[in-house]
Amino acid sequence: MGTVQAVLLAAGMGTRLGRPLPKPLTRLSDGRTIMQQQMDNLRAAFGDDHRVLVVVGFKHDIVMESFPDVAYAYNESYDQTNTNRSLLKALRITTPGQGVLWMNGDVVFDPAILGALEPSIEADRTAVCVNTAATADEEVKYTVDARGLVRELSKSVGAAALGEAIGINYVAGRDKALLVEHLAACEDQDYFERGLETAISVGGLEVVPVDITAHFAVEVDFPDDLDRANARG
Repeated sequence: MGTVQAVLLAAGMGTRLGRPLPKPLTRLSDGRTIMQQQMDNLRAAFGDDHRVLVVVGFKHDIVMESFPDVAYAYNESYDQTNTNRSLLKALRITTPGQGVLWMNGDVVFDPAILGALEPSIEADRTAVCVNTAATADEEVKYTVDARGLVRELSKSVGAAALGEAIGINYVAGRDKALLVEHLAACEDQDYFERGLETAISVGGLEVVPVDITAHFAVEVDFPDDLDRANARG
C-alpha cells in the first residue's frame, strides 16, 4: 500500500461547541484530545507508514504547539471559509498523483473504521465512509446510483437518503486533480462534500460508499455530540 498521506482539517472556529480552543483540542473523558485520538487511530491502522498534514486556522499556534511533529498548512481565511477551502489547500500541496485520506478534525471514531477503508486505499479508489443507521437533518447525507456508487452527497438530500457521511474519506491519486478542480469552483462557505458532489455529477467521479455502521463515529459539533463521544465506552 505504501505510505498513506493523511490530512486532518482543523482550521474551523467551532463556535457551536462553545469552547475557547479549536475543536480538535477538545479533551475527551479518556484524557486525550479529539486530535490525539485521531493520531492514535492512524498509527494503530498504518503504523509508521503514514504522514500527517494538518490544516490549521483558528488559534493555529496552540494546535501546532500541541502536535509539533507533523506537517501543517495554514488556511488564512478560516473565519470566512468552510472545509472545502481547507481541503483544497491540502490537496494542492500533497504529492501529485498520490491518494489522500482525509477527515474532519472533530471526528471521534473507532480505529476499525480505517481498517474498513483500507481496501479502498489499497486499490486507490475514491471512497466516503457512511453510516446507514442515521440520517439526521444536520448531517451530510447520501444516495447511490444503479451501480451502488455515490450519486448525491449533501445536507439537503431528502427522504431518499440512505445514511450519513461521517467525515472520513479517501481520494484516489488519479482523481485528485479532478477533485481539486471542483473544490476550487465551490463557494467559500461550501463544505468539501459539495466539491465531491459536483465532481460526481459533472466530472464523472466514481465514489464508493464504505459502510462503517458497525463501528462508532461521531462528529462533535454540539455538546450533546461530545457527550455521545464520551459515552462510547
